[in-house]
Amino acid sequence: MPTALSPVIAASARWLLAAFPPATGPLNQALAEAQAGHAATIAAALRYPTALDAELLDLLGPGGSGRLDFVTGADAPPLRDATHAWRTQVDETVVSWAACLLADADLAALAAACLAATHHGPDSVGDARRLTIPSPRDHRAAPLLRHPDFLGPIADLHRETLLGLLGAAPAVTAPEPG
Repeated sequence: MPTALSPVIAASARWLLAAFPPATGPLNQALAEAQAGHAATIAAALRYPTALDAELLDLLGPGGSGRLDFVTGADAPPLRDATHAWRTQVDETVVSWAACLLADADLAALAAACLAATHHGPDSVGDARRLTIPSPRDHRAAPLLRHPDFLGPIADLHRETLLGLLGAAPAVTAPEPG
């Protein structure tokens, strides 16, 4: 994975873990981090499939977590504070797509297979079994992070675009002018 995507992947995974915290305990935290990290990595690779896309992201920035915070009902912390600076690196579409992948293991497997069509290549994520074939232990570690109903409002933000990209369903487009 190119280093240009690393801050977006890390911030997007961190946002998911903050919004949908894992069960208590260090093992649960580690398992949830692995799942969120894989989902954010696959989503970022699909969102920015070429080297040029990654460079444009580096130049323009991802947009931040403001709308995501609003959708979840969280009070957005002031970005003037350095402890919240990571939120500026959150990409709304990456988080939304990652939420879709976390909620649907079959969709995650399809997305992982589609990585071969990007410049990142099929091996860019490594072994994403915790995402594509989650065990009962993975679900117990991150019950909120894997629950479709809780992830729904975030996943719905950009679900149609992801489904269209993966060929899982037609993307919703604007009607043709009359």
